[in-house]
Parts: sequence; C-alpha cells; structure tokens
Amino acid sequence: MRTNLKEKVALVTGASSGLGERFARVLAANGALVVLAARRLDRLKELRAQIESAGGAAHAVALDITDQDAIRSAIDEVGANVGPIDILVNNSGVSTVQRLTEVEPADFDFVFNTNVRGSFFVAQAVARQMIGRAREQPNFRGRIVNIASVAGLRVLPQIGLYCMSKAAVLHMTRAQALEWGRYGINVNAICPGYIRTEINAEHWETDAGRKLVAMLPRRRVGDAADLDGTLLLLVAEESQFINGAVIAVDDGMSVT
Repeated sequence: MRTNLKEKVALVTGASSGLGERFARVLAANGALVVLAARRLDRLKELRAQIESAGGAAHAVALDITDQDAIRSAIDEVGANVGPIDILVNNSGVSTVQRLTEVEPADFDFVFNTNVRGSFFVAQAVARQMIGRAREQPNFRGRIVNIASVAGLRVLPQIGLYCMSKAAVLHMTRAQALEWGRYGINVNAICPGYIRTEINAEHWETDAGRKLVAMLPRRRVGDAADLDGTLLLLVAEESQFINGAVIAVDDGMSVT
C-alpha cells in the first residue's frame, strides 16, 4: 500500500527502534519529511542517514516524553527547523513484567508517565499547533495516530500494569477525537498484537515464547511490516471519515 505524503511533516516518537523505526521508514518512503524523536539521539542519527540514503527526508530530535520541558523544546525545534507538524505517530511506550501484587509506586509511575501522561502531553502540544493552523486554514487536515496495544483490549498475564495503561490510551484517543475533530484533526489508535522486533526476537525462540505462539489463533507472530497498511490508511488524506477508531492489528487475537 502506498499513499502520497509529499509536503507532509510527520513526527514519530520512540523512533530509535522497533515499531517506531518501522513507522518512520514507511512514512518517509511515502514522501513525508519524518521527524525522528527519542532519547537515543545517536540511534536517530543512524536512522536519519539510512532514510536519506534511500531517497527520503528526515530530521532527528532528542525527546524524553516524560519531561514537559523536553516536549516543548522538541516541538519548538521542529517548528523552527522543519515546519508545522501534519502527522503525529504517538508511539513511545514501556512495560514491566510482574504480578499486580508486586507493583511498586515507582513501577506504576514508570509505565504511566510514558504510556499515558507522556503520550497525552505530546499529543496536546501537537494538537495546539494544529488547532492554530485550522483557525487560519479552513481546509486543514491533521492526523494523530496513538499506538496502543491488544493489551488495551484484553488483559494479559503478568503485564496487567501495561494493559491498564494501554486501555487508558484508547479512551484518551476517543476523547481527543471528540474534542479535536472539529478542527480537522483525526485521532485514531492502532492496537498491535504480538509483533516480532529487535527487542523481543530472542523470546520467541524460548520455550515460553513457543508456548505463547501455540496459543495464538493462527500460531504465528506478526512482523512490523504487518502494520504498514493500517498506518498509511490512518494518515492518508482519504481517511477523512475515520476518527476515534480503535483498530486491532493482531491476527484475530483480541476476538478469541
């Protein structure tokens, strides 16, 4: 699937690895100038060079979404050096593996400060700029895609805290869609199922990983490329009537 994103500026958080890196590559391949944001600036610079060598355009900016000052600074830098943001892929996220009885306040803050609080304030900062543009440009169209998880749709063992945070992201998406839709901003969420990335690749070869795969509807793990079509659909001009949607891309896992 391809769509025309030329002259669009797309900010991707958590772009230094995993799904964020894939989202950035896909958007760049479809013509967007992609702003790569994450804490690991060295990784972002490597990715920027790879995107540019493939004929795309990218800009790297350091961003810790748990830091309000860092969010403001990054958005200001993008505006000054790249231009106004048309697309936000709100991808940064963290998790812990533990039972709920083992969760300490520091664990709770670690997960919710990134997955909920940080994601909200990144979206807010971008939306404020988009709303300003919409007031001056009646035909303005903005796109925000919040990356949630199948864990926001169903509870999974030993990652209950993560499930809670991603469920909050889904309601956040609906609230943002309701309030910002009048300004031409479409806000939607993607809920990936189990996706193979560099972070979890080894896990799928362990006994526990193979046991988990055997429990999936089609006994397979997805690849990051399996999310390409949904991402491009939600950021395309043609998706004007899709707002507040929560789309599971999980090979049927959430309906079992």
